[in-house]
Amino acid sequence: MKDYLRDMVARRKQGEVCGIGSYCTANELVIEACMQRALRDRQVVLVEATANQVNQFGGYTGMRPADFRDFVCEIADRIGYPRENIILGGDHLGPLTWQNEPEAQAMDKAEELVRLFVLAGFKKIHLDTSMRVADDPRDEPLTDETIARRGARLYAACEEAYQTLRAQNPDEVRPVYIVGSEVPIPGGAQEAESSIAVTDPAALNKTVETYRKAFAAAGYADGFENVIGVVVQPGVEFGDADFFRYNRAKAKELTAAAKKLDGIVLEGHSTDYQPAEALREMVEDGIAILKVGPALTFGLREGLFALDMMERVLLPEGQRAHFADTLERVMLEHPENWKKYYHGDELQQAVKRRFSFSDRIRYYLTHAEVKAAMDQLIAGMQKVEIPLSMLHQYMPLQYPKVRDGQLPMDARELVKDCVVTFAEDYIHATR
Repeated sequence: MKDYLRDMVARRKQGEVCGIGSYCTANELVIEACMQRALRDRQVVLVEATANQVNQFGGYTGMRPADFRDFVCEIADRIGYPRENIILGGDHLGPLTWQNEPEAQAMDKAEELVRLFVLAGFKKIHLDTSMRVADDPRDEPLTDETIARRGARLYAACEEAYQTLRAQNPDEVRPVYIVGSEVPIPGGAQEAESSIAVTDPAALNKTVETYRKAFAAAGYADGFENVIGVVVQPGVEFGDADFFRYNRAKAKELTAAAKKLDGIVLEGHSTDYQPAEALREMVEDGIAILKVGPALTFGLREGLFALDMMERVLLPEGQRAHFADTLERVMLEHPENWKKYYHGDELQQAVKRRFSFSDRIRYYLTHAEVKAAMDQLIAGMQKVEIPLSMLHQYMPLQYPKVRDGQLPMDARELVKDCVVTFAEDYIHATR
């Protein structure tokens, strides 16, 4: 299981249609829900953290790479999920959070970032140096050569860290790498888009060739063998209230070009909210790694809001958690995580704060007041009997599972199953 990703690529070369869903989240309930679902089929779970979530300075989660590893492993231990079935990934690792600094300082910090991810046992590393830093020209895009040169520098730092691990354990599995970044920056697109341009096959080929040359120039001619994937834009994205469905006809030239690359698959980001059949088509077409993040916490939020609505009926005023109201107040008091993403008048912004597919709510679920209200909501609803008829009203997808004895009538389990609803699409698409 430890070298699952390299094995997955090998199996695809032999003609097997397979892939993996990548759960990009730092939410405890979401990770727990995904692991519990994976237990049923004895599947591996790939959990990824982005550079703005987790870094040497704590990121917005307050966790460094080793902290995140321990956080995920503690969840696994609590529910009986085997640690050996966990794959940890680092997403958009590079100078992302230091773009306001010159290259020398930004890349020094990026090197330390990737080094700590590898030392902490992360086995899937996305090298992303596609963003400008302070001394890059503002009036022109970065060249492929600049991006690849910086990426090769980070690969060297990763390899150095891996050799440190290998000195301690000769059987240590080498990380695999993802390059490319034809997607919006982590956090989602800031403006609505009218169309999505699929990555040009020529651009894909140039990315691969430029990286090969950069690795060789850095003294790692064989290093590109450890690159198993390239991030592309296959034509999928989502906004506040809609999404672009995968269209395999529009992506056929890209996916045909990818099949000619030996030992490399495509990685699709922003696949959230795609229908299950579209996800399966992507895997069939060679987009074997499917990233999902906001949809998982969107499902969690749906479950919490459903509990909130039932609480208003089942609990007296003095015992209510007022989760939704607390969340709204905290978001208004601390607008920095949603203000530049949600536009429109007051009503439009209010709707987006609660219901946007971009789900900026995920940044607030660890806020002390919000978490306290969430914990109180779940604990309070675990003490009351939820009528099956009321469950049908507010959690229609969970209702048949409870009715048929597949899911307990427990507030925490009900909320987690709202996450499972999304995770199952990735399970079915990639198996």
